[in-house]
Amino acid sequence: MMQVPEDAIEERFLAASGPGGQNVNKVATACQLRCDVFKLGLHPETWRRLKVIAGSRLSTSGELVITARPYRTQEANRADARDRLMEMLAKAEEREARRVKTKPSKSARAKRVDAKKGRGVVKAARAKVRLD
Repeated sequence: MMQVPEDAIEERFLAASGPGGQNVNKVATACQLRCDVFKLGLHPETWRRLKVIAGSRLSTSGELVITARPYRTQEANRADARDRLMEMLAKAEEREARRVKTKPSKSARAKRVDAKKGRGVVKAARAKVRLD
């Protein structure tokens, strides 16, 4: 798990929608977290995977924007945004498992060919009978 330097993160609090009644109109509880991905010094492969995972949340200037607004308090939304950032980075660091090429056995290939021939016989039997 990597540590994100504090100078790479910027947080803003916005007015949120959702539960909270009149409190929603008065208090800025939604958290918009902006992370400068270039300051993280990611490995090129990790950077490639992060671009795919982040999608439209990643700007062309390398800024990852996460908006959290499901909770009624700033602290909870701030923690949620940071958790989501860490999950994204952890997922980007995971390497895909390399596929090991396998070859079907001789008997498996023979069975496949026999099955195909059998289906061909069944389909040929469906054709119109010709009296030559």
